Formats: sequence, C-alpha cells, structure tokens
Amino acid sequence: MTSQQVWLPAQFTSLAGLPTGLRYARWDGLSAFPTDPAEVDFYVPPLVQDIGVISRPLARMTRLKAVQALSSGTDELREELALLPGQVTLCSARGVHARSTAELALTLVLASLRGLPHFIRAQDIGVWKPEVFPSLYEQSVLIVGYGAVGSALEDLLSPFGCVVTRVARGDRDSLRGPVHSASHLPRLVGEADVVVLATPLTSATRHLFDADMLARMKEGALLVNVSRGAVVDTSALLHETSRGRLRAALDVTDPAPLPTDHPLWVSNGMLITPHVGAFTTSLWTRLEELIRRQLRRLAADEELENIVPV
Repeated sequence: MTSQQVWLPAQFTSLAGLPTGLRYARWDGLSAFPTDPAEVDFYVPPLVQDIGVISRPLARMTRLKAVQALSSGTDELREELALLPGQVTLCSARGVHARSTAELALTLVLASLRGLPHFIRAQDIGVWKPEVFPSLYEQSVLIVGYGAVGSALEDLLSPFGCVVTRVARGDRDSLRGPVHSASHLPRLVGEADVVVLATPLTSATRHLFDADMLARMKEGALLVNVSRGAVVDTSALLHETSRGRLRAALDVTDPAPLPTDHPLWVSNGMLITPHVGAFTTSLWTRLEELIRRQLRRLAADEELENIVPV
C-alpha cells in the first residue's frame, strides 16, 4: 500500500519530529509544485493570506482527503473546497491564534480609548498636545463571538473591572457567566461602551454590523474588529465614523488589503492595523505543534482535531 502524500508549507524550516510512514513534500506557494498534486492526500497550505495562492493546486488534488488551514477563519477556503467534486475534511487552527489575537484586541481597545493615534500624529510633527481621553476601567464591553479569542480577551480584561457581555450563536453558560445568542444583539449593542467582534465570517455574520446595527450603538462607542472585515458593512461604518458618532479600531477590513486611497484610512477616530492579530514571534512554534499532532493522528488513522463543519 502506497504511503500517504503530505504537502507542508516550506516556511516551516524547523518543522521536525514528524511521524514515519508518510511521504512529505514542501511548497512555498510561489515555486513549481514539489510533487504531482494528484497524489496529495493531506495539504497544509503555505502561511499566506492570499486565497489565490492557497487554492492554486486544489483543482488538481483529485485524491485529497484533508486540508489543515493555518488560520482560525476558514470562510474563503471552505468556499474553494466546496467547488471540488469529492468530500474533503477541513481543519482550522482554532485556538492557536487566540491569545495573540486577543492581545491585539486589547491593544486596539486601549490605544483607541486613550487616544494614542492622536498623540502619535502630534509626535510626528513635534507638537506637545495634551488631551483627555476615556479610560477602559469599568467600561461595558460586548464581545461578539465568544469562542477561543473572545474567552481569551475576557481574561485580559479582568484587571480592568469591565462589565463584560458575551454573544455567540446560541444561549449557553460559560465559566464567567451567561453567553447570549445573536438574537439579543440588537438590544445589547446599545448598552456597550466597547464592542469587540471576534466572530467567524459565515452567511449569518456577513454584514452583521450593518447600518441598522451600527446605528443602535451608543454615541461615542468604540467598535473593534479582529474577526473578518466583511462582518462589518464598510460603507455604513464610514457613515458613522466620518461624522464622529462612533470610533473604530480595525485589524481586518473589507476590502483587504485596503487600497491607499480608501476613505477608511482618514476617517475620524479610526485606527487600522493590517490583519496582524495572530502574527507574533511565538506563532510558528504553536502552528508547528498543531501540524505535528495532526500528522500523528493521520499516520495512526485517528480523527483529526478542529474539524470545521460544512
């Protein structure tokens, strides 16, 4: 019996300690394919954000059984796999990115509330320009998408004495308190000083924060998005921020990458980072650990972790 062919991302040069009994090849997403894609059983795509690079060999992977995404969000990859004739198991990197993404979410909240963009612009032109901004202490924070990232964010918020409200797909209890279903969101959003989006992008969450939902937010509230850009209606957000009613801090945008001349760059109260929430120097080690675990399961014919429902 021929051993299973595995494609690994070439960026992981230190990835070692892999199980025997599998055939390995590495691909960087740019060079020629390292083996015939039609022989690939298990595909770990290159660590890039360009779905065009990730999906390039998929149509030729006629015996593909599983794909291990290196991201928590898999919406674009799910769409690509749906075009294939056979059934392919898709696994996410759920949990791997949680702490670093939550850390950036907290960074964006603090930077926006305490006016760091204002002070940095003043520093750039050498102007001493004091101004008073809000504190995070005892603010009400609504976390939309209470999974690994949302839970990690609440841990980080704990020292600030915030009143945290949690929203996910369905009503349930968590170790920290009740989690409300999305049906309560139109009411809850108007009670929050800070709204953090950490929800996956699905048909139900696309433009979840549309003109109506944004209009329900409290005057002067801060919207932070570390999920996917399309969870927010960009035009509706621009309407609210351009007139100063809301502020926003975005690690993800729609479109992305954001064009140089896009009005989001210069809108009032706007802070933008280029989708870097998960990317820290410790990310590679955690992803390597995930890949090793999955390959051990593959070699032992065990069920894979983090299977994404389709």
